[in-house]
Amino acid sequence: MEDKQLIEGEIADYLLTDDGILISYSKSILRTVENISANVALVKKITGNKKVPLLIYLKNSPVPDKETRKFSTEQLPQIYTAMAMVSKPGLAQLIMKILFKFQIPPIPMKSFTDDKKAMEWLKQFL
Repeated sequence: MEDKQLIEGEIADYLLTDDGILISYSKSILRTVENISANVALVKKITGNKKVPLLIYLKNSPVPDKETRKFSTEQLPQIYTAMAMVSKPGLAQLIMKILFKFQIPPIPMKSFTDDKKAMEWLKQFL
């Protein structure tokens, strides 16, 4: 990784790679409409308001309420072109089930256990 500055946020820390992929290091805190709103603003600041592919390192965190989940899925297409989730086997599937039980994800999403494969997959969305 380039020695870029890690940008710290409340629900995740971020790193924007030279080729324009945003890397997110998820934090284990409860998501709320408030902290997701603040996070969307932070991401827009980092990316200069451009939609980018996201590589997210997932962590177990408390399940947000229904309103927060709905808000979260509405925000995704505003800031990301695609999302690759890197986690221990099973965690990403669980999160996908919680977030998208009754709907298709609003952007292409795929889960990985290998971040190199995740990066490769995201490159098509640059």
